[in-house]
Amino acid sequence: MRSDFDFSPYYRATVGFDRVFDLLDAVAGQGGSAGYPPYNIEKTSDDQYRIVMAVAGFSDAELNVTQKEGELLISGKAQSSEAHKEYLYRGIGGRDFERRFQLADHVTVTGAKLVNGLLTIDLQREVPEEKKARAIRIDAASAARTITQQ
Repeated sequence: MRSDFDFSPYYRATVGFDRVFDLLDAVAGQGGSAGYPPYNIEKTSDDQYRIVMAVAGFSDAELNVTQKEGELLISGKAQSSEAHKEYLYRGIGGRDFERRFQLADHVTVTGAKLVNGLLTIDLQREVPEEKKARAIRIDAASAARTITQQ
């Protein structure tokens, strides 16, 4: 699904960023599921994040958190134990849901917990040593060259 934003000027000036534009299109297409369940995304430190999702009425057995190839999928499937109840008003959402988050490279889930109806998922960016910036020593002696004429 293409969004209303035209990325063609960026395609002309960049090489190898196709995945970024596809990701932006995918995120723009998720607009319909933005309301339920409500959530917060927190930055707890430079390399740590937290997603807090309000999942009132769900038990830990009814929730599923899965990370696969740069995507975090959180889903809830409510057990139908309330078939015999008659509601005059039902304001607590208990419907099934599926929420997807695109994760940056090297971001992994470090833990998840359910306390007082809030599902908390902790994430951490762990950049491998070979991907981190490193200083390159400049050898001044090799810069001096002797030129001989023949």
